[in-house]
Amino acid sequence: MDIGTGKDLADYHIHDVDIPYHLIDIHDAGYEYNVYQFQNDFIRAFNDIVGRGRQPILCGGTGMYIEAVVKGYQLADAPIDPEFRKLMEAYSDEELTARLASLIKLHNHTDTETRDRLLRALEIQEYRLQHPDAYPHMPEVEHLIIGVSYPRAQVIERIGIRLRQRLEEGMVEEVQRLLDSGVPAERLLRYGLEYKHITRYLRNECSYEEMYENLYTDIRRFSKRQMTWFRRMERQGIPIHWIDGTQPMEAKVSEVMALFREA
Repeated sequence: MDIGTGKDLADYHIHDVDIPYHLIDIHDAGYEYNVYQFQNDFIRAFNDIVGRGRQPILCGGTGMYIEAVVKGYQLADAPIDPEFRKLMEAYSDEELTARLASLIKLHNHTDTETRDRLLRALEIQEYRLQHPDAYPHMPEVEHLIIGVSYPRAQVIERIGIRLRQRLEEGMVEEVQRLLDSGVPAERLLRYGLEYKHITRYLRNECSYEEMYENLYTDIRRFSKRQMTWFRRMERQGIPIHWIDGTQPMEAKVSEVMALFREA
């Protein structure tokens, strides 16, 4: 899952210098990863880097994962509970959503976008009530958050360019290889965005043109949700230093370095 996840591994080799990275290629394709596992993997990588006297940099577009570190989410590794899931079969999605909302504040839609996710979110919260000591201790991490901002019209243009590049690099072929290797189509559909729409195309559920347009639309919507999440973080008191992405690279680097020195 290289192209569709945007690993961009070539970016970690600049001017004949290899930049070490962590938490890439740590599981097989199709593995169901979650925020709890990320927290534990982050702690191990963070302690390793700091222990060597280096400065860790956490990169991402996924606001929840970043926030899970800086706010120290209290999550538990709740096991699958077949008995609980069987009991929940009698309830509608609306009833399950209301039950989840009574346990936690629904600050994102991902927990309720499919019944599987909804059941899993409920399962975790029910486990949390019964096992209050099952949560990992997240260290308090001193942090400086830097974001790159572009005008919306330019964001849309960049999304289109990047999508075309990924398709030309073989993103459709990548998804076909995943299917051929035994990764279930239903799993890829749940991943959303590139994997969802390309899987639908490969199953002859839409034309190439429909796949492209639907994917382009969904990525644009996703980018808006990302910004909504980051703005919410700011409203909750987590400062983000926004860099003007339209500046020349030298100016952006200088601004980032100045922020590091001030921190």
